[in-house]
Order: sequence, then structure tokens, then C-alpha cells
Amino acid sequence: MNPAMTDQEIHRAVQYVVASTSYGRETVAQIITTGFAELSAMAATSSTQFDRATLLEYVCRWTMAKTGQPEPLVREVLGCAGRWLDELYEALMRDHPEWRPKPDQ
Repeated sequence: MNPAMTDQEIHRAVQYVVASTSYGRETVAQIITTGFAELSAMAATSSTQFDRATLLEYVCRWTMAKTGQPEPLVREVLGCAGRWLDELYEALMRDHPEWRPKPDQ
């Protein structure tokens, strides 16, 4: 899916969310894969930095549009997978320091 997360890490995120919610594995996997892929693509193409809340809002909206899943479901799944979203973001920033915001001088 992306260089920052392995299939095994995505599988663990999916398993965790499935165990923590009442949603099926295929639905959860679709939401997580779509959301994580967009976060990776956004990090690779955007020079704008966003705070966590804004970024999560964007990823939720994008995932709802791409998957057709309802807002409460997408928010719950991505919220439950928040730890992995945070780890993905940190891995992307570590692998691509040029994406980090420049401190104001």
C-alpha cells in the first residue's frame, strides 16, 4: 500500500478495529486501507501542514466519499485506528524530513 506501513501493520490495525467494534473485517479493511492510502498520498503531494484534528477530518471525509460508507462508521473505524494513523504520519515525516514544516524565523 505505501512504503511507511507494511501489510502486516495494516492487518494488525484492521484486526484491532474489528475486535474493538461490531463491524466486519472487509468493511474495516476497506475504510482503513482507503484512509491510510489518502494520508500517504496527501503527505507526498501537499506542502501544507495540518494539525491532527484537521487531518483526521479530511481523511474521514475523503474515505466517506471513496467508500460510500456512512460518516459514523468511518469516524469510528478511523478513530479506533488513530494510533496507526499517528504512527503512519510519524513514519512519513521520518522518511521524508523535507515534508516537515519549516520553523518560523
